[in-house]
Amino acid sequence: MEFLAANLIVFLAAAIQACTGFGFSVLATPLLLLIFAPAAAIQINLALSILISAVLLPKLWADLDRVLLRRLILGSLAGAPLGIAIHAVADATHLRKAIGVLLILFTVALVRNIRLARSRRRDYLTGGCAGALSSSLGMPGPPLMIYFAGGSMDPALLRSTTLVCFLIVYSVSLMLQLGISPAPRDSLGSALELVPATLAGVFLGQMAFRHIGTRTFVRALRILLAVTGAYLVLS
Repeated sequence: MEFLAANLIVFLAAAIQACTGFGFSVLATPLLLLIFAPAAAIQINLALSILISAVLLPKLWADLDRVLLRRLILGSLAGAPLGIAIHAVADATHLRKAIGVLLILFTVALVRNIRLARSRRRDYLTGGCAGALSSSLGMPGPPLMIYFAGGSMDPALLRSTTLVCFLIVYSVSLMLQLGISPAPRDSLGSALELVPATLAGVFLGQMAFRHIGTRTFVRALRILLAVTGAYLVLS
């Protein structure tokens, strides 16, 4: 039963990630924590997230915002060591709830048509926050969701840039995680067992992305923002 539940979790999370560019870690990590030990759940999440971005990479390259990507990656590389320090001293539950409250507040701001304009400094800061949350909780998505949900970036550009950024951020975070918490004996085997369901979810998400327009994409992203915030607060 646990094996079936884990496969269903990663299938749905991978489909959402492949379609919107966000969602795998936020959905999968808390639910995988119900099945696996914390270190194993985070490392399985990081490994499968790397797989998703790597599989999609050939289709993402043409739509990248390379300037934004470079800033996000440089910011995340600076933020990742901070995340490891937070992971060592902070209570993960309190940190998740704080992120959830922030997401809910920002969703309310979006409904009231408050926008967060992009700037060079904010690009780097967002990347730094994503790197810190990736190495501490395995969840780099919330800062990017907050930053981009109120903007007007083309969905294909946003999705591609985010997923390629995740490929780098997750890889660095996984190496840092393994450095301080060696992988439990069964985590690699569990990750490999979940690969088929993950790939099936990626295929479904790719199909869904081809059939949604810009307005639907933005609406879905904002709904995901609100649901994610509520879930992190209540879980």
